[in-house]
Amino acid sequence: MVGNDRALLELSHVDTYYGQIHALRDISLRIEQGHITCLLGGNASGKSTTLKTILGMADAVNGTIEYLGERIEGMSTVEVVKRGISLVPENRRIFTRMTVMENLEMGSYLRTDKDGIKKDLEKVLTLFPRLEERHKQVGGTLSGGEQQMLAMARALMSRPKLLLMDEPSMGLAPILVQQIFDIIVEINRQGTTIFVVEQNANMALSIADRGYVLQTGRIVLADTAKNLRENEMMREAYLGEM
Repeated sequence: MVGNDRALLELSHVDTYYGQIHALRDISLRIEQGHITCLLGGNASGKSTTLKTILGMADAVNGTIEYLGERIEGMSTVEVVKRGISLVPENRRIFTRMTVMENLEMGSYLRTDKDGIKKDLEKVLTLFPRLEERHKQVGGTLSGGEQQMLAMARALMSRPKLLLMDEPSMGLAPILVQQIFDIIVEINRQGTTIFVVEQNANMALSIADRGYVLQTGRIVLADTAKNLRENEMMREAYLGEM
């Protein structure tokens, strides 16, 4: 939460289709530089599609996507990643037959600055000491929480300006969810802008600066995280008793 109110990424009136299915409808949102922004919604609301559209994995048929003032809609995923956007995917998707260290090395595969890679490796292992303890262990033998940490650390090895996170709490015990979200806050404190997609609205809004709520491909609410936590519609539909 170290923002300067400058839009790092901005979607304006974006529509995305899967074949004949209109998955995203007139989506407009801003991710301020240095902030944590969350996108909330239930299953099949379009949250993951929003991330795929930003990354060029799904095409925006209408509208614009600007990153640091540059139009990136229509770019390949590789070109988007090269510009400093990384994804921590849903269900981790680590390389299960590779060691922890090999997974981390894969995160820096587009980089050529060996000294910078070495410094970032030291940085992520400090941030995730459990991974340093298990650096020779095969990824598939890690616990769910450790695999989530590895997915986050791997994404950080690309040195992103913007980190996209797809359902980081999914499948984790509550105590691990808190630990993961504490690490997200620390990553942001160190200077990385974060856009987190979550069903766990309480947890996401507890760390975010601003939030958006998505229903059937449309944004139905947008406000500061504080105001969303106090919004009656949010309390009834997503937050329950707080």
